[in-house]
Amino acid sequence: MALYFISDLHLEHQRPAMAAGFKAFVDGLTDAEALYILGDFFEVWMGDDYNDPFVDGVKATLRNAVERGIAVYLMHGNRDFLLGEAFCADIGANMVAEGSVIHHGDESAVILHGDSLCTQDVEYMKIRQMFRSPQWQADFLGKSLEERIAFARHVRSESQSGQQMKSAEIMDVTPIEVDKALDEAGVTRMIHGHTHRPDVHHWQHQGEARERIVLGDWDDTQGWMIRWEKDSAPQLSKFSF
Repeated sequence: MALYFISDLHLEHQRPAMAAGFKAFVDGLTDAEALYILGDFFEVWMGDDYNDPFVDGVKATLRNAVERGIAVYLMHGNRDFLLGEAFCADIGANMVAEGSVIHHGDESAVILHGDSLCTQDVEYMKIRQMFRSPQWQADFLGKSLEERIAFARHVRSESQSGQQMKSAEIMDVTPIEVDKALDEAGVTRMIHGHTHRPDVHHWQHQGEARERIVLGDWDDTQGWMIRWEKDSAPQLSKFSF
């Protein structure tokens, strides 16, 4: 049995081909013990009280996986940080905290969405701190659904404009933060998404070999995944729908 990891699908109504690709991917998991979705599963999430036929279809795909015996875990990303326990309960999944350590046989890894590592983007880190505040989230979820949707559209527009002005280095992870997270977790391997820069990085830190595996984002024709067999190293791969 294997563990599977994906991230950064950014599912939304305007991209039905990607949702269909996601369903095909999940339906084809015949050897999966667990599926970890490491953030930005949805392009935006307004709260667990939101529902429509598109969301129902995504839920049905995940619910079917759970019914087949696959444990499904969801992690908050920078776009779907309002995913909550109600959503998970509806499909039989569980939330997994950023910085959790996953053990598989004799191997282990710390898993994150990845945005917490991008500390050179000072402006974003301030916004992230605000959005992750329980008080801000409670206030936001207390607004009407129409107000929340309007706010999300505004933030998305501002974010897209701001990214065009930022260098690639600022939007990538800060190496010292990667080593810090590995030290705190007590492991030598990290798995994350967020940056949309799929790769496997190897380096030495204080004489210790370390590894960082970065998941890529999905589009309408292909996706990225990590497949991790017991007592083996996780394998990053790209696949077509």
